[in-house]
Amino acid sequence: MGSPSFWEDNDAAQIVIEEVNQLKAWTVPYRDLKERFENVQSLLPEAEAAGEADLIVDLEKELAAIDFTLGDLEVRRMLSGEMDNKNCYLEINSGAGGTEACDWALMLSRMYQRWGTKRGWTVDILDSVDGDVAGIKSLTLKLSGPFAYGYAKAEKGVHRLVRISPFDSNAKRHTSFASVNVTPEITDDIKIDVRPDQLRVDTYRASGAGGQHVNKTDSAVRITHLPTGIVVSCQGERSQIQNRETCMKLLRAKLYEKEVSEREAKIQEMGGEKKEIAWGSQIRNYVFQPYTLVKDTRTKYEVGNIQGVMDGDLDGFINAYLKEFG
Repeated sequence: MGSPSFWEDNDAAQIVIEEVNQLKAWTVPYRDLKERFENVQSLLPEAEAAGEADLIVDLEKELAAIDFTLGDLEVRRMLSGEMDNKNCYLEINSGAGGTEACDWALMLSRMYQRWGTKRGWTVDILDSVDGDVAGIKSLTLKLSGPFAYGYAKAEKGVHRLVRISPFDSNAKRHTSFASVNVTPEITDDIKIDVRPDQLRVDTYRASGAGGQHVNKTDSAVRITHLPTGIVVSCQGERSQIQNRETCMKLLRAKLYEKEVSEREAKIQEMGGEKKEIAWGSQIRNYVFQPYTLVKDTRTKYEVGNIQGVMDGDLDGFINAYLKEFG
């Protein structure tokens, strides 16, 4: 990389940089943990001999933190899939239930944004469609960070909410559903053929924040892939050109996912397996009343602190999924 000719072929340079970053994602945390552990190992006997109770407590906390990070690295070791190290797109769609379902979709969007931020990732809202009364009908996030797809893929499926609805004057319990889909970002090293004559491109005025730019320009873009009927849209960027570029990346991701799904379906058919996919595959229940509990139907992992979960504490669920299915 230090060679003057390194940047002469930009595409090749980017591939090398990505490979280096993937290696650093393993070596840097390992070296950091090793150094921290050796520091504790050298200081703890001295603290015990001197009777430094406060220092001993601090060192024990550091050991617990090291153990937690090591556990996270062990889970990451399971992320060996071809696309696990990629950034990803996370889409939320409200299910049946009108305003209640739209509010649930909004709650999930906040949960995932907080989760991504806690992991140190970049979280961008690419597209959002508001509900008629409250909440959102749909929303697309981009999560950018180490192994974003590998972790986020555990969230794909239907999420079920049970609570006393704030929109019901009779204070009755309601059940709402929202679906989550996760697709990896397709980089240039993966070839997906998209022909211009197979696309219909529509532009429209973006909604939401943005001031005069939003109100006076048709900056939002919607692209329909005619052979498959796949539709993608983006209004999160400042210009129509940027939104179109983002739409094309999202379309390539969806086409890749479709290709992989069809391949897996053929393998399952050959093996005699029958598996219901997509909307019917409920993966997690969030119960607010009459008790508080979040339970994953696949791993049976459960947490009573529902507020913590809604604030983005999802790693327990995701680690349990990866340990069982990763």
